[in-house]
Amino acid sequence: MNKILIITHTADNFSIEKVTEYIEKNNCEVIRFDVDVYPLQNKLSTIFQDGEWISYLETPETKHRLDDISAIWYRRAYNIGKGLKEEMDSKFYGAAMGEIRNTLFGFFESVDAYSLGKPSIYRRLDSKEEQLKIADKLGLTIPATCLTNNPDEARKFILKHQNVVAKMQTGFAIYENGVENVVFTNVVGEDKLEELDSLLYCPMQFQQMIQKKKELRITIVGRDVYAFEIDSQQSEDAKVDWRKDGVNLIDKWNRTELPAGVEAKLLELLDMYNVDYGAIDMIVSPEDEYYFIEINAAGEFFWLDNLTEGNLISKSIADVLCDKAPRRNNEVMA
Repeated sequence: MNKILIITHTADNFSIEKVTEYIEKNNCEVIRFDVDVYPLQNKLSTIFQDGEWISYLETPETKHRLDDISAIWYRRAYNIGKGLKEEMDSKFYGAAMGEIRNTLFGFFESVDAYSLGKPSIYRRLDSKEEQLKIADKLGLTIPATCLTNNPDEARKFILKHQNVVAKMQTGFAIYENGVENVVFTNVVGEDKLEELDSLLYCPMQFQQMIQKKKELRITIVGRDVYAFEIDSQQSEDAKVDWRKDGVNLIDKWNRTELPAGVEAKLLELLDMYNVDYGAIDMIVSPEDEYYFIEINAAGEFFWLDNLTEGNLISKSIADVLCDKAPRRNNEVMA
């Protein structure tokens, strides 16, 4: 029986269970590696001796051999080493966490089996600049963009395009007095020009503001394309960034079809990155022009999966992992 290793954490959502269910229907075995209980509960070992590499994952319940897995799904790596800080001398904590991460990510990169996601792939796709350049070369339409820490360049860009949004290239939150404040996309007008001097300390991404007829979230798994649309302009809070009112809009997404040319270019985008999963954000203008915004290497999909009959996105993920559907070959020694 083929073994599929899923990398996740104990607080992940039910999408893991749905994918696991379909993997088991494909007569494959699931091994779940929750990284937040490594290293305090899970133990990972790789040994080379007598001309053979062997890897083991020991959980509180059982011991798994990992060198013979057929595929790996690098889903999430949140809260690695949870609880460790309270268990050891603080002067050793930083060094220990460095070794823990290096060991984990080194193992994930080195597994000689098909991988749906890798730390190195996630790091590469963190580059919004490369994404936009590749999308542009493929013929996808992108907004005018300025990435800078130069206040003068930002001011010139804003004055030229008038309607501009500012966003960070990485998703994060600012914590103040114990309150989490997520940094969303925001409109920047001429009235904000004097506030741009702080760019000297932290670069930002500025883009021409595209008027929205609708917004798209397109989840691609292998060659399967699941496109959904939403009229984000129905909500005042969601007009600039739909995530600001994401909870209230969660069941208002509708399945849609992409123009054949756009779909082909998005599949080519995944070919360029040699990945089998991508969550893509696009905007459709009132003139029905499709603008590529970004691709997320591990973007969430569960709320859209629930809008398909039988959780089809989970099924596609399972089929790719179990080699039941076309996939891009990315084995280490392929």
